[in-house]
Amino acid sequence: MQARINNPAGLLPDAAKAINLLYKAAHSAGVPQSTLELVHLRASQINGCSPCVDSGAKAMRKAGETDERLFTVAVWRETPYFTDAERAALALSEAATRLADRADAVPDEIWDEAAKHFSEAELAAIVLWIATTNFFNRINAATKTPAPQNWG
Repeated sequence: MQARINNPAGLLPDAAKAINLLYKAAHSAGVPQSTLELVHLRASQINGCSPCVDSGAKAMRKAGETDERLFTVAVWRETPYFTDAERAALALSEAATRLADRADAVPDEIWDEAAKHFSEAELAAIVLWIATTNFFNRINAATKTPAPQNWG
């Protein structure tokens, strides 16, 4: 599989600068890196973004994530591997990614559960990171960017 075009952020340097600022902002509010990686991976799974699922899983593994957690992100509700805070972030990630699935895209119960575990600044960072992930997912889907092939 070959991408239709090179990554638009690479073709438009000002876009890359903005993306880097979004990344920095989302990662500066004190949310555990593992939580941001989980919401990134889950949104990317939902959107079928192979390069983001690939890079997200690799980043999590490099950071010491266990196989049990990596292999069960898509079924997090049915496993004992995630904390209550991570579950709240995963639920928020799913709701904010699947906007058209219900009339109230992010119901109060999902938001309120996340708010029990995260400060307002941390919630802002999580929402920003979910939105940024969805942004990357849509770019990769539109351009048919494949996951890198590592055969060695």
